[in-house]
Amino acid sequence: MGNTFGRMFKVTTWGESHGDAVGVTVDGCPPLVDIDLADIQYDLDRRKPGQSLITSQRRESDRAQILSGVFEDKSLGTPIHIIVHNEDQKSKDYEHMKDKFRPSHADFTYQSKYGIRNWKGGGRASARETIGRVAAGAIAKKILKNDYDVQIIGYVKQIWNIIADIDSSKVSKDEVESSSIRCPDPVSSEKMFNAIDKARKNRDSLGGIIELVVHNVPIGLGSPVFDKLDADLAKAMLSLPASKGFEIGSGFGGISMSGSEHNDEFYTSKKGAVKTRTNYSGGIQGGISNGEDIIIRVAFKPPATIMKEQNTINENLEDVVLEGRGRHDPCVLPRAVPIVEAMTALVLMDHVLLQRGQVGHLSLIHI
Repeated sequence: MGNTFGRMFKVTTWGESHGDAVGVTVDGCPPLVDIDLADIQYDLDRRKPGQSLITSQRRESDRAQILSGVFEDKSLGTPIHIIVHNEDQKSKDYEHMKDKFRPSHADFTYQSKYGIRNWKGGGRASARETIGRVAAGAIAKKILKNDYDVQIIGYVKQIWNIIADIDSSKVSKDEVESSSIRCPDPVSSEKMFNAIDKARKNRDSLGGIIELVVHNVPIGLGSPVFDKLDADLAKAMLSLPASKGFEIGSGFGGISMSGSEHNDEFYTSKKGAVKTRTNYSGGIQGGISNGEDIIIRVAFKPPATIMKEQNTINENLEDVVLEGRGRHDPCVLPRAVPIVEAMTALVLMDHVLLQRGQVGHLSLIHI
């Protein structure tokens, strides 16, 4: 239905926030890939709650277990099944809202569509579902890095009205991970932390923008017209909880430029590689990667569950007042960085396999 992503590298996530476990099945992973559980755990640890004062204080180890598809640390080419057990559910925090609809949350739409919903922790609408995406993305990242030296680096670009000054061509993973916000601009990172902490103390929440850059992208990924690489990236990002906007390259800012300003002129480097002098296209032209860095931005709204009183209705369509309880992120962005990276890796991995199947392996040479 809507729980599987990809055509060749297929990822199916399962489980609910307050159920026994969540996880993922990866179908289509090539055989003989080195699968190191530590690589998967690294990204899960970057996503898990309780990392700092400004994230959800839910205490989960998020330890991944591989149940199938791997033998002697090598992929078998069969489905890889990964499970993460939930350990710190507190469903009582949701009992007072089980018949009420949280403003701007999925409660009303799930109830209207299915006639039933899991009110404990939001069920499938919870961001805990993204554990499976991150686990699968870690496998895709490893293949892309080992086979093509693809590097995927996401970071927080903006929180509320605080915009960081970051050079996407120079930013490093270490710089990103040195910040609890995952913003490599130290001055902006501190301001962002203080803004989120203030919102938390005020029982409110904040949104922002994650920017991501992909280095060493093979030329030729993407298939016109409906399977364009940028179209699939947009779908991937807008499938994430709380995401509300997507940009690539110049994005919406490109409308203020003329064609002569916006066009990325080609030239040949001293090494004979085809390059562009600018990158307003964001590494994709005509829906196909051109070898330049892919640069995307994803906007996330302020989390819907806040601790302030809000007016809403219940299942009987009666006016009620709702005040959130429990452990919720006042801002999702610091923990969303590895999720955005994972979805990027899944899209690229899918297109790598599609490219291999259509025109062969050699066309992926990066020039």
